[in-house]
Amino acid sequence: MNILDTQIKTVRNVLRYSSGKGSINDLSEILNSKRSKKESWVLCFIDGFFSENGDVLNKVNLSENDMVIFVDTSQEPTTQFINQTLIDIKNERQSPPVVIIGMGGGITMDIAKAISNLYTNEGKAEDYQGWDLLKFPGIFKIAIPTLSGTGAEATRTCVMTNKINGLKLGMNSDFTVYDHIIMDPELTISVPRNQYFYTGMDAYIHCVESLNGSYRNAIGDAYSEQTISICRKVFNSHDMMSDDNRMNMMVASYLGGCAIATSYVGLIHPFSAGLSVVLGLHHCEANCIVMRAMENFYPKEFDEFWQMVHKQEIYIPNDVCKDLTPDQYDQLYASTIIHEKPLTNALGEDFKNVLTKEKVVEVFKQM
Repeated sequence: MNILDTQIKTVRNVLRYSSGKGSINDLSEILNSKRSKKESWVLCFIDGFFSENGDVLNKVNLSENDMVIFVDTSQEPTTQFINQTLIDIKNERQSPPVVIIGMGGGITMDIAKAISNLYTNEGKAEDYQGWDLLKFPGIFKIAIPTLSGTGAEATRTCVMTNKINGLKLGMNSDFTVYDHIIMDPELTISVPRNQYFYTGMDAYIHCVESLNGSYRNAIGDAYSEQTISICRKVFNSHDMMSDDNRMNMMVASYLGGCAIATSYVGLIHPFSAGLSVVLGLHHCEANCIVMRAMENFYPKEFDEFWQMVHKQEIYIPNDVCKDLTPDQYDQLYASTIIHEKPLTNALGEDFKNVLTKEKVVEVFKQM
């Protein structure tokens, strides 16, 4: 069997979505349709950025019996964090929620997906890191993205890091896919400019890797091509954060998530995972940093990426791997080379002959 064959013959997309200005107002009706009993409650994970934003919280319009957890997104989720969060929730509430909401960027939406899965599948988060290990559907879940680009609202995975073995991998399963998405561009108005670019570029990079890989299919290619087209339109425009462009980026994020659900990433994401695991850098910013070293691997896209960076006057950190210790370089190599499927997609089954330890360290030093 080809190493890239996950034996997935069908692909599940999100069942329903609401989009456009003011679509957050659809939430109350959706939740009311799920509250079958008086004691029914909703679990809502919200990016901590909005903890002091009364206008946004009022739009969510939850009841007194519901539980809101504000997520500290300064660190990406770990399996240990997911496990402890579920324990804390179960200690406070005896019955499961009828709906789980993830409102925020990729971190918050991934946490909501992971908790939904673990409510109905016994064990710990690390037990389900991999492909199609979940046995049962999770709690009904709704994504409300407030950042655009990761595709977490559309993908069949929720990524987390196991600090014990250094593995950054998701619960990759049809059961991880959201049941409903609300894409309201008004929720992305307050995103800092650099962050808007970093996150939006995740959609572009997903699809660049997919189209340059060996594991291709017509549907994935169509999603990827359209995503890249939208990203080019947004990031080559005069105002990448206009009302229209913020809606466009929500569409690109969703389509990019659909693209990667039928394909694989390539070289950029494994190196990005190394930066996240070893140096604690956030995924989307790490992707952009990795692009500093990708000229030999993705030359056309390398040039296009930097043209968009200069057009939008975005700051991309540099020298993040300068003067690291030999042990840190060892960890970076191990955290990168472990991503067998995307590296095979990008370089073939002999990828370890291309990415020797010396070569991987050389690439990191360019960042």
